Amino acid sequence: MKGFLPRTLHPGLQVLLLLAFMVAGACVGYAIIFAWAQLGFGLSVPGMQQAMTYPATHPQGWGLLMMAQGVLLFSACAGGALALASALGYGWAEYFNPRRLGAGWWLLAVGALIIVILPFMSTLIAWNAEAHFPSFLHDFEVWARSSEDRAQGLTKFLTKFGSVGRFLVAVLVIAVVPAVGEELVFRGVIQKNLVRWFSPHVGVWLGAAIFSAIHFQFFGFVPRFVLGLVLGYLYLWSGNILVSMAAHFVQNAFQLLILYLTQRGQFGWGFDPDSNDAMPWWLALPSALLSAGLLYFLYRQMTASPTPTQMLTLSSDGVATRSREA
Repeated sequence: MKGFLPRTLHPGLQVLLLLAFMVAGACVGYAIIFAWAQLGFGLSVPGMQQAMTYPATHPQGWGLLMMAQGVLLFSACAGGALALASALGYGWAEYFNPRRLGAGWWLLAVGALIIVILPFMSTLIAWNAEAHFPSFLHDFEVWARSSEDRAQGLTKFLTKFGSVGRFLVAVLVIAVVPAVGEELVFRGVIQKNLVRWFSPHVGVWLGAAIFSAIHFQFFGFVPRFVLGLVLGYLYLWSGNILVSMAAHFVQNAFQLLILYLTQRGQFGWGFDPDSNDAMPWWLALPSALLSAGLLYFLYRQMTASPTPTQMLTLSSDGVATRSREA
């Protein structure tokens, strides 16, 4: 495949170009949203703005917001990342999957890892939610908490599932689209280029920090940063974007499923999925130990050479690959 940019382009320039392609993708996404609002929902531009500003008071507010969120995230993130790979002359599989998937059970294993780690993550969520900024940042803290409260209110509105159909739409928009779009951007492009620019560990940690910071949820930065580390190392070890996509999907989809079942009264023991309270230590401690063991097991499996004639190396693309010894 022939692109119009050299493959040797500096990693920093590739990240900057990604941002440019994402802006272009967002413009396409907004055009689709406006057209869909008019043709699919029968709304004028002022009507669409009114429905999106006050969705709870508009009969089409939920559907319009879900559509807009899914289209914009996919067009900006997935569209931007795929456009960059094409501009550099790579096939999409070649750029994002330098290694073939080692085994199908890897996808199941990373999904199990994400579920096992949730009790431990709840302790980080609880701690970070109660964190306070230094006194000289008091005004910023007040603004940040107010902003996150508004965002949480919108999230609660979008995750009120009155039907199976709404739940399936939420799985598509909140689980599938972010798993694809965000992984292509943060692991497939940003982490890959940071690894090339600096080193594997620096690339993964910087990528995780950017992944967490870009969500602008300051009182959830730490747990999202840890999730970014897990996803980053899974991609580094496996060399296949499907692995981190599978883990990201399970992270979002499992929580949606628990929320849906709770709303239907399936969890009568009082579980509150919207709570920031930590789970009991007797769940969090085994969760941390089992998660560490699973991560080590996956590291050994994903980086082990299958035959004596092959060895693991780090490619220029920032992922583990296999090459034959001379």
